[in-house]
Amino acid sequence: MSTPASASKADFPWWLVVAVIVAIAVAVFVATSNLYAQVFATVAKGIGITIFVTVIAFVLASVIGLGIALMGMSGSRWLRQMARFYVEIIRGVPILVLLFWIAFVGAPAFVTAWNALTAPLQSAGLLGELLVRDVSLLWRAIMALTIGYSAFISEVFRAGIQAVEKGQIEAAKALGLSRAQRFRLIVFPQAIRTILPPLGNDFVALVKDSSLVSVLGVADITQMGKVYAAGSFRFFETYSIVAYIYLILTVGLSLALRALERRLHRQHEQ
Repeated sequence: MSTPASASKADFPWWLVVAVIVAIAVAVFVATSNLYAQVFATVAKGIGITIFVTVIAFVLASVIGLGIALMGMSGSRWLRQMARFYVEIIRGVPILVLLFWIAFVGAPAFVTAWNALTAPLQSAGLLGELLVRDVSLLWRAIMALTIGYSAFISEVFRAGIQAVEKGQIEAAKALGLSRAQRFRLIVFPQAIRTILPPLGNDFVALVKDSSLVSVLGVADITQMGKVYAAGSFRFFETYSIVAYIYLILTVGLSLALRALERRLHRQHEQ
């Protein structure tokens, strides 16, 4: 029978040690190679856009997802059906297709509707006419990712909230807490421990799916790599660096989220 010490030794993250060694070796190689250093400097210009797209889309998707989850658990049958319709339809459309639809169908439709609604104000000279080109491709991409991921995140919130014991909710009702107070003080603080791991996985997945915005010409990591590779024909070097940067981002985020989960677990046990 294995002891806790031997089990802990067997679970030592040797994969992480190897990954760190490889990452450091690659970093040293890139720093000492003029070609790879040039490729890295070019591709790294897109890191800021990648992080911006990911963070904004994730925050918006989380807010919308929480709202959809609460609609799906409401006492109104119509709200529940609307939430279910949204989740099933959006989850059934690939993110790339949704990206194209929002960019080239949704955005023009929004501009047309906006101009129709604000026509009196435009006639009075209070507002100018909104053009399709005024809606940047960056924000079209962010909205597509927001809508796509909000459906998945809503299911994460729903499962986490429903995992809270009914007895605690009944006890909160007996204490006279309102529905909003029960959610804020009792349900959500307990649900977050269940929600955090899959929510973190969705965040890491969104980092990777943010590369899809390159199809709209948004200057993220992937787009910068595409442009450099097309001009230099250094496809191996360029996409190796692109993959390396994404691995650093995703693995680093995964480790940070695991550390946060362990910390929350220890606090709960105390």
